[in-house]
Amino acid sequence: MFKIIKRGKKSSKGDAVEPPIPTSLPNVTADHASRIATSAVTSQPVTLANATPDPSVVEVLPLLKEVALSDRHVLFIRKLQICCVQFDFSDTVKCARQKEIKRQTLTELIDLVQSGSCKMNEIMQEELVRMISTNLFRCLPPASHENTGSEGVEEEDEMYLDPSWPHLQLVYELLLRYVMSSEMDTKVAKRYLDHSFVLKLLDLFDSEDPREREYLKTILHRIYGKFMVHRPFIRNAINNVFYRFIFETERHNGIGELLEILGSVINGFALPMKEEHKLFLVRALIPLHKPKCVSAYHHQLSYCIAQFVEKDYRLADIVIRGLLKYWPITNCGKEVLFLNELEEVLEGTQPAEFQRCLVPLFKQLGRSINSPHFQVAERALFLWNNEHIVDLIAQNRRAILPIIFEPLERNMFGHWNQAVHGLTSNVRRMFLEMDSELFEECEKQHNERAAGASGVVEQRELTWKKLEEAAELIR
Repeated sequence: MFKIIKRGKKSSKGDAVEPPIPTSLPNVTADHASRIATSAVTSQPVTLANATPDPSVVEVLPLLKEVALSDRHVLFIRKLQICCVQFDFSDTVKCARQKEIKRQTLTELIDLVQSGSCKMNEIMQEELVRMISTNLFRCLPPASHENTGSEGVEEEDEMYLDPSWPHLQLVYELLLRYVMSSEMDTKVAKRYLDHSFVLKLLDLFDSEDPREREYLKTILHRIYGKFMVHRPFIRNAINNVFYRFIFETERHNGIGELLEILGSVINGFALPMKEEHKLFLVRALIPLHKPKCVSAYHHQLSYCIAQFVEKDYRLADIVIRGLLKYWPITNCGKEVLFLNELEEVLEGTQPAEFQRCLVPLFKQLGRSINSPHFQVAERALFLWNNEHIVDLIAQNRRAILPIIFEPLERNMFGHWNQAVHGLTSNVRRMFLEMDSELFEECEKQHNERAAGASGVVEQRELTWKKLEEAAELIR
């Protein structure tokens, strides 16, 4: 944030009176940017009263606090016109003076909006939003993978930083101060911060610059909180971004930031939860586990899912079955993330919901326990360290132990990792202490199945031997 160059005495907020729109422009001296002189007043002054504004010219205008209250709103609009001029920020030398004038003008406008020392009428607000739109709403540069054709995950040290950010940051800061201003009348502002404006903001979430996405997240969240009339539209618009990401592109830079906004929104849902919110969970949030790049936003996604279960524990069964539907088969890193999220969901799960999904759940946990990747196997076995989950398992041990017993035995006699072997032994002992009779019964059934399986193998080998002998006779 740049500091404002203060000149003269600052007018108090109490003097802020909205003046009528004058029929003629006031007599205010301005210094054209192309002149060599650096002072604010030249020997041949050009005034706002006798000069026709050129939207492509950047001028040095007086500070707003240095002119009369009746002239401020006209000067304010002239400053906004100056800020609409676009520059090439990839060349730091080109138009350096004009860029500095625009920077100082933006800084002054930020201070003015934040302090509320000049109340804005409708025309001023319309022009302000127009200037902000002119600067922010632009075509984003091609993503790095589009330039190189690379399909791999980008490295953090290759993060894109927009060269125009020092300028864009001021425009974002001005928009944020305008949205947060206590002087802003939402009934007036909603005409300019409309649905079209919100959609264009959402398009910018695909920016590769994380600093821009952070500002967008804060601003959209403030708009959602301040304009109740826009809330359903914003939720639906974010849903559409998710749908396109999940089912079409699987590429978007701002999914994590959008999920952060929704985490706060979900936290404020009233109970009983509306059907549209449950549909959002099923149709958007749960399918977000499908893309390969889920690790980039999994922390925010997991928080949103946990919020739903905390709000309504009856959704736990839907969430667990949704996780199992998108459970990774060959991506071990992704499977560890799923196991982390599963533990969070199970902590909020009640016995009735747990009973509905325990069969498919523990079949999958059995496969995870037997994973040759030791981190997956360890993380699955760590679930037995959670007291709430152990309590749920103990209540349903007669249904769970027959499912999980064989994977535990495989680990005891076949897993290569000693840590996994030790954790398996602990879980096995825990089941034995829960119900020794059930454990012995499962062990007996397992031994019978193992003996039967060895008999099948022997029979198969004998059959092949007979076939080989028959083939020799034919020769």
